[in-house]
Amino acid sequence: MNHTLIKVPFDLAHWRNVAGEKYPSGLPKPHSNDSTQWLFNGYPKGADRPLQVAVGRLLGYRWPRETGSAFPDCPALGPDGLEKFEDDDGIVCLPALKGEAPAAARLRDVLAAAFGKDWSAAKQAELLAQQSGFAGSTLEDWLQDGFFEQHCELFHQRPFVWHVWDGIRKGGFSALVNYHKLAGPDGQGRRTLEALIYSYLGDWITQQRAAQKAGAEGADARVAAAEHLKAQLLKILEGSPPYDIFIRWKPLHEQAIGWEPDINDGVRLNIRPFVAASLLKGGRAGAGVLRAKPKGIKWEKDRGTEPERSKDSYPWFWSWDGKTEDFEGGRKFDGCRWNDLHYSKDAKKKARDRAKTHRKGEVA
Repeated sequence: MNHTLIKVPFDLAHWRNVAGEKYPSGLPKPHSNDSTQWLFNGYPKGADRPLQVAVGRLLGYRWPRETGSAFPDCPALGPDGLEKFEDDDGIVCLPALKGEAPAAARLRDVLAAAFGKDWSAAKQAELLAQQSGFAGSTLEDWLQDGFFEQHCELFHQRPFVWHVWDGIRKGGFSALVNYHKLAGPDGQGRRTLEALIYSYLGDWITQQRAAQKAGAEGADARVAAAEHLKAQLLKILEGSPPYDIFIRWKPLHEQAIGWEPDINDGVRLNIRPFVAASLLKGGRAGAGVLRAKPKGIKWEKDRGTEPERSKDSYPWFWSWDGKTEDFEGGRKFDGCRWNDLHYSKDAKKKARDRAKTHRKGEVA
């Protein structure tokens, strides 16, 4: 078996000549136009999916080489001129809100800067034609109906831009949110969600209430849908079941109370509250307040078992009996890797108090 490879005929001299003719100056430097790869330079022009990259840049996402990471023969990159288009708080609404232009207009500015003299209405039509089902469509249509599902597919169902909406396809509230800021450290994640609720959605509700007062057609439905979305996002902010975050490898006293995500826990677990939420009407089954549900995301029990741990800190590893909320643990440790559990704010606060008392006792 180990000698099979060396029996394969190979004309070394021939292939040396081919390499010499094709690469007279030596092998080319590492490069990738694939936006899912670490080597990618983060620039829309030349990318495999220019529209997706442009949306990412608009939302303030940067690829590894843009953030200082370097690889062999592939150095870190400096500014490329698109930084000025990046949104400060990572929230870009499809309608015009808070004095900001609508998402499609802002995306068009990014693309125009990236493509330079090659940008035109024809180029925009060409890029849209490359998106399945969107030939002859507008950027507005693609952002509303195609972007998020394609984004999930491209980035292996772990989206870093989330599309939150109220369920009204035409003329409703929709916002693209940078997940890295929505799950940012030191309270940034909570502040981002608060900005989405109170500033952007709040401005939208104010506009629609004014339209409602003026008797505008459809305003009643838009107000109702937006108010419902606000109520759902507030529940995520508060974090009571089933809108809570549960991370099985963290002890109970370290579980998030309210929207306190840790980006290192991953999209799969942090996205659960948004999928658990609901729309007043419209939307897709299982997607919650997102435009689509990332395919394959589940919270079923994972394979394998955990090493024994304290029942006080990890009750879910102790002979779980099917109770999905505030389970206190059975008599026997089994280490099963459950994910779809819920703990109330009260249970988490009590666990934090116990841990705090225990630490004080150790110090004393």
